[in-house]
Amino acid sequence: MANNGQINNMLIPNVSKLPKHKNVGGNQKINDASVNPNEFRDLLKEHSNPVANPLEKETGIHLSTHAARRLRERNLEMDSAEFFKLKDAFSKLKEKGGQDSLVITDKAAYIVDVPNQKVVTAIDKNNIVDNVFTKIDSTVLV
Repeated sequence: MANNGQINNMLIPNVSKLPKHKNVGGNQKINDASVNPNEFRDLLKEHSNPVANPLEKETGIHLSTHAARRLRERNLEMDSAEFFKLKDAFSKLKEKGGQDSLVITDKAAYIVDVPNQKVVTAIDKNNIVDNVFTKIDSTVLV
């Protein structure tokens, strides 16, 4: 340890000279009855996934933010038929021990995280040929 408030050429701030915090009086506290204890959690959940997955509760399949963005950018429509194909693919992959897999449908190809039931990304059918798929351990055609 070096002298002059330095450790390995890093300055250590002198925290003893920081301004003091004000004490808040009892009459300035928030009325506990008016505060929703779940408000922050609800807001965080609402804003952390900007594109809601309408069938997530029914199918258990989650769309990552990246996958939702790719679906929008590539004008891929995720209808209920496509969801049920993915659900069937997840079942097959889970049964065979798939982890990070490629699912190919007649509309698109999806990279999926099988243990977390999550669609990681999506590629439209016209661009499948030009792509190299890496870090996958299984593939299923549905």
